[in-house]
Amino acid sequence: MAYSVFISIKKTKVPFSLTLFSIAKKSSLFSTLCNKNHHQTSTSTTPPVAKKVPFTVSAHGVTWNDPYRWMNKTNDPDFINYLQQENSYAENFMKDTEEMQKVLFPEMISRMPSKISTPPELWGPWLYYQYIPEGKEFPVLCRKLAAESKGWMKSVSNYVIGVSKKEQVLLDWNEIAERYGYVHVGTCRVSPDHNYLAYTVDVTGSEQFVLQIKELRNDRVLPTLEVEGVVSLEWAQDSCTFFYTLSDQNQRPYRVHCVKLGSDSVHDVPLFVENDSSFCVDIASTKDGKFITVNSNSRTSSEVYVINAANLQTGIQRFCKRVSGVQYFLEHHHGFFYVLTNSHNVGEESPSSGEYYLARCPVENLQSTCLQNIIVPSGDIFIQDMDMFNEHLVLFLNKEGSSSICSVDMRTIINCEEQMKIDELNPWFFPLPSDMCAITPGSNHDFTRSVYRAVVSSPVMPDVIVDYDMSRRMFSVIHQEEVIDVSHDTKCHSNNEERSRNELLGIPLKKERYIQINEVQRWSDFAEIYSCEEKEVISHDGARIPITILFSRKAHKKDQSPGILHGYGAYGEVLDKSWCGDRLSLLDRGWLIAFADVRGGGGPDPSWHKSGSGMSKLNSINDFISCGEYLVSEGYVHKHQLGAIGVSAGSLLVAAAINMHPELFRAAILK
Repeated sequence: MAYSVFISIKKTKVPFSLTLFSIAKKSSLFSTLCNKNHHQTSTSTTPPVAKKVPFTVSAHGVTWNDPYRWMNKTNDPDFINYLQQENSYAENFMKDTEEMQKVLFPEMISRMPSKISTPPELWGPWLYYQYIPEGKEFPVLCRKLAAESKGWMKSVSNYVIGVSKKEQVLLDWNEIAERYGYVHVGTCRVSPDHNYLAYTVDVTGSEQFVLQIKELRNDRVLPTLEVEGVVSLEWAQDSCTFFYTLSDQNQRPYRVHCVKLGSDSVHDVPLFVENDSSFCVDIASTKDGKFITVNSNSRTSSEVYVINAANLQTGIQRFCKRVSGVQYFLEHHHGFFYVLTNSHNVGEESPSSGEYYLARCPVENLQSTCLQNIIVPSGDIFIQDMDMFNEHLVLFLNKEGSSSICSVDMRTIINCEEQMKIDELNPWFFPLPSDMCAITPGSNHDFTRSVYRAVVSSPVMPDVIVDYDMSRRMFSVIHQEEVIDVSHDTKCHSNNEERSRNELLGIPLKKERYIQINEVQRWSDFAEIYSCEEKEVISHDGARIPITILFSRKAHKKDQSPGILHGYGAYGEVLDKSWCGDRLSLLDRGWLIAFADVRGGGGPDPSWHKSGSGMSKLNSINDFISCGEYLVSEGYVHKHQLGAIGVSAGSLLVAAAINMHPELFRAAILK
């Protein structure tokens, strides 16, 4: 994505999640309505009972009654009244925890620094960054000319940017929130010439985003180009033409439009329309900015079209026809399209293995059905994603069941005449402090750079921003998440014994200090205070399920401690186990926190997802139950004090588990 912008700040997790410009403040309109008159409803000691309205539903040849269908109308006074009753009941139910809540909340907040910022990222002549002003709730997007910023770039301690005459504010979320009472910024894209900012914003909570274009030279929003229902957008190379997708009444992005700045009106004729409701349309720029890809994707299949971003007159061309079960992801490098696909040959039927390959074809043979395979999976290494630079190819891998990232010299790829395995390409695997660490990519906008920015984190290590120099095969620690007001019993651990305790607790590390692979790695963590173990649990059918177990070495008590089991198990996604400072409040009180990597999520190979999805979904639920039983039987958790948490699709997992084994779980959060 050549022209997205940069790093997002998540104030609730502080601060570095590196998905630039997806900073958003989400809220629920009907929860706001409920809370508005909340105290007018008397508290209740019994759960409220929702009314039932007969309604018949039919799907896939099955018919059933859905008496709660009326709740679809969230503005129904009966629905709002019912939610008020639910809130009242919940408040009364939790009344005996009010004093503890008053202790926990400020304790968690106190660990967060008063000023939160992202490290500057060089793109063209500018350094882009974001920060949350002290006393404010939302971020501000800014930039400075790189030449003017060298002084404060020398030390990360000057990283929390103060407002100066040389700083240009591109977008202030706080101003929008103050004007409308609500703000959710969806997508931001800076034009290739750095003169325009295109962004989408929702100020009503409806999740219908309005496109706005801001001219950065005079800080003016162009009034004639506001379009509702925009989801994704990209710029052409002329910095005057841009593309965007529109959503239908179900908020499914399905149309692509093209607009040129200075035109009298928005073009009504779409460039592309996807009529199949099971497919969603997304647009992206190749890393070098030379092509726009139109991607129509379902959960299992994809179809890709390309537009020459420098010569729009060539129109839109299809790469290949969609095939059930086959997916394609395109990048461009010096006259070749590089294609990440799970099909050996374009046009074949659905692949059985699900393994991804890297292939290529010349730009002039775009519609050819013959791709040249370049990199194939080998043994226990599977390709998951890629990022492309002028001199390096970055591969996201699953290696022996763990996520890793490596870089390969593009000259090796260009000169490749026969397909090769990854270990034959002399890859450089980005160094990590331990196998338990997760590594998340940064924005990495500049196609010409040889430095790759990423965030490294683990359950016992606060997020570390690292620059990996792919040419020199060295890395530098740029910044580590600050942890404030830690208990006096809590100390950080580092492989370097000489480092001061203050530095290890989050005071910024020295910048521009490159560490070679054979040097002592200077990572800071809390491993001496908090134990993080990886175990395997035998499930109902003999499958070995990984579980990660986190607890305080001092406060945890065998057979006596309460615990929480996290689960997700969907879409092939690995359960997030990155650092979260809020957990310290539980760990220091003796709680155990565990993460169950059940089937259906990410695993050692593509079959892990398939064996826990569709008709095999019960496997993931039984895996979760087995993990809960393991925590109790091994004495990690008291048999009557185990809770469970599921977020999004993970809520299905947890809900099914607590219905199947209600005696195992004493509490559950379905978020």
